[in-house]
Amino acid sequence: MKIKKILAAAAASVLAAVSLTACSENGGSSTANNSNTNTSSAESTADDNSANGSASTPASDKVYNVGICQLVQHDALDKATEGFEQALIDKIGADNVKFDFQNANNEVTNCTTITNKFVAANYDLIMANATPALMAAVSATETIPIVGTSITSYDVAFDNAEWQGKNITGASDLAPIDQQEDMIKAIFPDAKKVGILYCSSEPNSQYQAEQIEKYLEEDGIEYKEYTVADSNEIQAQTQTAVGECDLIYIPTDNTFASAAETIKNIALPAKIPVVAAEEGICKGCGTVTLTISYYDMGYKAGEMAADILQNGKKAGDLEIGYSPVTKKYNKEICDELGVTVPDDYVAIE
Repeated sequence: MKIKKILAAAAASVLAAVSLTACSENGGSSTANNSNTNTSSAESTADDNSANGSASTPASDKVYNVGICQLVQHDALDKATEGFEQALIDKIGADNVKFDFQNANNEVTNCTTITNKFVAANYDLIMANATPALMAAVSATETIPIVGTSITSYDVAFDNAEWQGKNITGASDLAPIDQQEDMIKAIFPDAKKVGILYCSSEPNSQYQAEQIEKYLEEDGIEYKEYTVADSNEIQAQTQTAVGECDLIYIPTDNTFASAAETIKNIALPAKIPVVAAEEGICKGCGTVTLTISYYDMGYKAGEMAADILQNGKKAGDLEIGYSPVTKKYNKEICDELGVTVPDDYVAIE
């Protein structure tokens, strides 16, 4: 077995992408479950933002207008939005922040429409939940501060470090992929071939696939990619993977996160375990995961947003935030497949 190297950032295409769920005891009310679409119009305008991406100094009765563009609604992204909103409410006050939540329904063009409306309304800050939303926001404005959540790698999304120092910051949902491969070896030592399922239009998913393939190869474990262009291909590709592999691995992928039930209905009857890179997918169809808390990640991003709005910090000066990881398992599926997990794994509720 070769010595694993520290995970390095890799450049990838900038088409569309990511990212993934744990509940927090601090959870407050959220608009993430609203049925709004990209057609909703922005409301009142905010004070002018400076060219360097900072907001004006708040007055005691200042109301900040914050636009939230979420790529698609599923458990992980919903929790990120919930945590983000709660952090701003906690830091600024419920009466001093107004959210305009918009769901892009997994359409990149909708992200563009939504973020352009936020810019036209001169909102104080834009929160972009998932990489396509972030990329749309960056294309829409160079002045309004942008805070991202559920972004696996900002370098991958924006051609290495070209985004740094601009009006962009946020939090990442990347969990250590080398440790995820260690988890596969420890819990499924008899797995000889791993099927890696992801959406080819999500560059952050491709990045994760490339990383885990490197670690699998170092340990002499065979693997094969099964990619889809959209959700319409998930059933067929999952059936193929289940027929050819001993185990399925799914990275933090929005397309597959929205189809967990479909995957479960194929993999579970075939007695093929699914290892997921985040809790939401694991809860729907997986056995074990090494996951961040999407709520905590969103909360971290909300704290960064508050620092920008209240304290005049420049978005580009704030370092990307990360959340600790937790070992979790799906008790129902593990019991059905006869999978035994170590004592330090926590059952997903």
